[in-house]
Amino acid sequence: MFLIAGPCAIEGAQMVLDTAAELQQVCRDLDIPLYFKSSFDKANRTSSSSQRGVGMCEGLRILSEVKQRYGLPILTDVHESYQCAPVAEVADVLQIPAFLSRQTDLLQAASRTGKTVNIKKGQFMAPWDMRGAISKCREVNPDAPIWLTERGSSFGYGNIVVDMTSLVYMREYGCPVIFDATHSVQRPSTQQGVTGGNRELVPPLMRAALAVGIDGLFLEVHPDPDHAISDAANQVKLQDIRQLLEQAKAFDNLAHKTRN
Repeated sequence: MFLIAGPCAIEGAQMVLDTAAELQQVCRDLDIPLYFKSSFDKANRTSSSSQRGVGMCEGLRILSEVKQRYGLPILTDVHESYQCAPVAEVADVLQIPAFLSRQTDLLQAASRTGKTVNIKKGQFMAPWDMRGAISKCREVNPDAPIWLTERGSSFGYGNIVVDMTSLVYMREYGCPVIFDATHSVQRPSTQQGVTGGNRELVPPLMRAALAVGIDGLFLEVHPDPDHAISDAANQVKLQDIRQLLEQAKAFDNLAHKTRN
């Protein structure tokens, strides 16, 4: 199991660097490969008045500093086709946000960079719909390295549910499968113009996904999530990450023993 983790949004250099340092130490202790994740722009906010982040130029500067200082591979979002080339100069993995997972031009621009493309399954998509996203990437780069991430599906209004069979179906497409345990506990647009959530549900959903069998785990982590500018209700507290990853490691080991 590898881990994708970091604050939802880049709020400033020091917070990002401190979080990266703590995550690196915990993952070294537990022997978990780490990809550091944070977003320079949250372009799909519920309200236009919500903070979006530091922007691409400053965000890439900060992520580059994380990479140079700690030697961590970087994953970050792209929202526009023109962003892919400059982001690929810093990031090792370009992430396609769930709302944009059918955007042909964006998928293909990301794939043309030659970097790994992590496609988050849209809340509105069935797992087998991801074959179309994979095909779009492979049309322009037949050897494109692609990851697929489950982050829950819309269920009525203001709720997200996770169908664990999605992890099984997506594994059939020959790409590493990742479970996003923090976005899967969101309650979209339920808190006066912002997205709510329930971080207490992260551990049981994480354990369930690991028991089914996944290649990677996605956790958004913040030193003070209740005051984060984005996803305040569902990010994991940095102080809790070691205990949570100890659980994850144990379940991942058990799942591999069962499959073997």
